[in-house]
Amino acid sequence: MDIVNEVFDTFIGDYVWAKLLPARPAPYEFPSATNVSAAQAFSSWQYEPATRFFSIEPGPAAYRSVWARDNICRQGINLFLITYIFGLLTYFGFSTLSYIFVFDKETMKHPKYLKNQIRLEMRQATSGMFGMALLTAPLFLAEVRGYSKLYDQTEAGPGLWYNVVQFPFFLLFTDFFIYWIHRGLHHRLVYKTLHKPHHRWIMPTPYASHAFHPLDGFAQSVPYHAFPFLFPLQKPAYVALFVFVNLWTILIHDGEYVADSPLVNGAACHTLHHLYFNYNYGQYTTLWDRLGGSYRRPNAELFRRDQKTSGREWDKQVRETEKMVTEVEGEDDRTYDPVDAKKND
Repeated sequence: MDIVNEVFDTFIGDYVWAKLLPARPAPYEFPSATNVSAAQAFSSWQYEPATRFFSIEPGPAAYRSVWARDNICRQGINLFLITYIFGLLTYFGFSTLSYIFVFDKETMKHPKYLKNQIRLEMRQATSGMFGMALLTAPLFLAEVRGYSKLYDQTEAGPGLWYNVVQFPFFLLFTDFFIYWIHRGLHHRLVYKTLHKPHHRWIMPTPYASHAFHPLDGFAQSVPYHAFPFLFPLQKPAYVALFVFVNLWTILIHDGEYVADSPLVNGAACHTLHHLYFNYNYGQYTTLWDRLGGSYRRPNAELFRRDQKTSGREWDKQVRETEKMVTEVEGEDDRTYDPVDAKKND
């Protein structure tokens, strides 16, 4: 995350912090507003690129704040803003593209689709992501401060072979732990408080992808953040995987059932989880669901457009969903409002 933080500082942070906390109060100004070497004289911080793959030489603004780039408070605030703003841009950007080009709009006619659901999903995601960013920023800060096993170029890591292996290793590691965390969130002691807000979306849209209670979303992200503290991970790979994880979360909520695979936990598998609760807890694969006895393969009708949205299929889904809701919660989830949980729960 230090790479992202460096880019943020170069184009935004340096100017904001120089304005908010200038190194010299007026009328004492730097001897030059454009000369880097002159500005450096007023700062003990010296630039070192976050990665050797590229570098962006800082301008004078990088040396014009009391809080230099390596100040822990500045880094913490930067990383919170990056996490929240980048999360919102990714969420709204990719979810909107998925909604326009991928999402099957017929889903919105389903009996379990809520009135104003997309607006409600957006509201929950926007507020939830703020809390998730607050909880995540300290972990990113620990990475930036050098407490993780992140490395830059190949010679600093285990070797060229690991540059390839790290991708499937990361996915298998996180898939395993997310499965058990997700399954744990369905335990009766925590489900209604933490995970039920996400299950309000029985027929999810792409905008449901990040519509979590903050502690729920953070809990399911912990394996992603734990990995670079436990195992080596190349910095560019970490950034790429961070983007992929957010994109995959949107893809499994897009309602377009194309991955009819016994291995891949695609949108069809995850929709069954929203419909029937106790199946398909996995993130990327069905491996752990199979081993844990919680796998349910999507029925063939879901992959046939003429049958996927038929009244017969929907009636069958509604009957089983309401039966599962009664068994799991003792009530029909249709009245649940995460904004007014006390009233409805």
